[in-house]
Amino acid sequence: MASNVTVIPPKAVQPDILRVAAYCRVSSDSTDQLHSYAAQIKEYTEQINGHAGWELVDVYADEGLTGTRMDKREDFNRMLADCRKGRIDKVLVKSISRFARNTRDCLASLRELSRLGVSVYFEKENIDTGTLTTELMVSVSGSLAQQESISISQNQQMSYQKRMERGEFITCSAPFGYRLVDGKDLEIVSEEAEQVRWMFQSYLNGRSLEWIAAEMTKKEFPTTDKTPYWQHSTVLYVLTNEKYMGDTLTQKTFTSGFPFVRQRNHGERDQYYTEDTHPAIITREVFEKTQELLRRKSSHRGLSCQPYLLSRKIICGVCGTPFARREGRSGRVVWTCRKHDKGASNCPMGRIPEHEIYAAFVRMYNRLKQNEGIVLRPMLEQLDDLRTALLRENPAMLAVNQAIAQAAEQSHNISKLQSAGLLDAEAGAAKQSAINAKLTQLRAERRRLLKSDDIEEAVETLRQMAEAVQQGPERLEGFDEELFSMLVDRIIVESRTRIRFRLWGGLELTELLEEVR
Repeated sequence: MASNVTVIPPKAVQPDILRVAAYCRVSSDSTDQLHSYAAQIKEYTEQINGHAGWELVDVYADEGLTGTRMDKREDFNRMLADCRKGRIDKVLVKSISRFARNTRDCLASLRELSRLGVSVYFEKENIDTGTLTTELMVSVSGSLAQQESISISQNQQMSYQKRMERGEFITCSAPFGYRLVDGKDLEIVSEEAEQVRWMFQSYLNGRSLEWIAAEMTKKEFPTTDKTPYWQHSTVLYVLTNEKYMGDTLTQKTFTSGFPFVRQRNHGERDQYYTEDTHPAIITREVFEKTQELLRRKSSHRGLSCQPYLLSRKIICGVCGTPFARREGRSGRVVWTCRKHDKGASNCPMGRIPEHEIYAAFVRMYNRLKQNEGIVLRPMLEQLDDLRTALLRENPAMLAVNQAIAQAAEQSHNISKLQSAGLLDAEAGAAKQSAINAKLTQLRAERRRLLKSDDIEEAVETLRQMAEAVQQGPERLEGFDEELFSMLVDRIIVESRTRIRFRLWGGLELTELLEEVR
């Protein structure tokens, strides 16, 4: 007797949820471009949410930033960081020029994303890096985008140059006290102009730059870049800006190279000075008196930015309040707890001479350098061991990412064989199903590895700090501003004779102050 045979078809493998992000950018702060910026965010959000099998991770968007430099694009770098952490599988971008106008950075980013198993789809060029066969196309398109960026920049520079020579160009952005009208004319903002006059008069009356900055912060007038606090350098910029007496000096800065780098013009390019280009806020007499006073003070003790390197770095170990800088009539600089400064009964912490803090840093660095092998290397080794222990039960993240990239390449090759008629549909579907199942497992495995994110960041921060010490001088003879910034995160004042340096990465070292008066 013939047996009844029932065919049970194979279960369809459920497609893995693809975690998709979008990156968009507008290269101008004009109203039209800002509208485009908002529209892109809305469009990508709807597109990804409406696609079956896609899960929206985030829409990363940089507003009014150049595409020629990666380091200035905050959200782009945030997207790369999330890709490294395994949170994204695919990125959507309008075009290569939106992604980068620098071929080198473009390809470097795409290669890294490929190693991480993250594909990028460029809509305009219809290029999907997930196919792993389009790097040449991306390189060509990236080169065109780079040339386009250079050409646009050159045209803009030529236009500005001609307007400067004719005395028609004032500025691209309005300084404090003015607003830009029709993109070319300066109009006085009365409330801000009153503060500009007050700053000039206060300085002529003997007030210091830091005192004026503190008072402006108390008045809650934001700076031109919308920061809520003023610094001495911000006040100095106001006091030396010729625009406040109605004149314009153009080409104070210029761009060079590619990626474009803006730098101060110290005589490398022509400058153009034009008188009476817009309404003045102060008289020429007041401006010239201010410049003379600035020159006199500068010749006596200089207008160095170094003392303010400690701003917001020093914390009171008793009450947790930030320290403030104070300068005596003799020019002696001290740092004091703000609460103590308002009243000795508020906090017992007294004043600390600035030169003693600098001297303590020099001593701390020299001891750290001398004992580098005893302090830094063991810490790095312990953190590395801890990171290895956390990942020991699972494959390394790099191996997982490479496996994902290989599986994606296999999927593409199967599609090519089917298109060429070298593989029948049924066999191709079976192979694709197996690859999709493997990708699902690999991505799940990658998610489990993300638990080590915090330790990865700690290791990297400490490694950068250790490199700064390794590459630093064998012995420091005097205070080094750059080295200080690279090493010190915070200074905690424990007493008038004892401070603690908290270095980047968490290492803390204590130093005694040798002289406190």
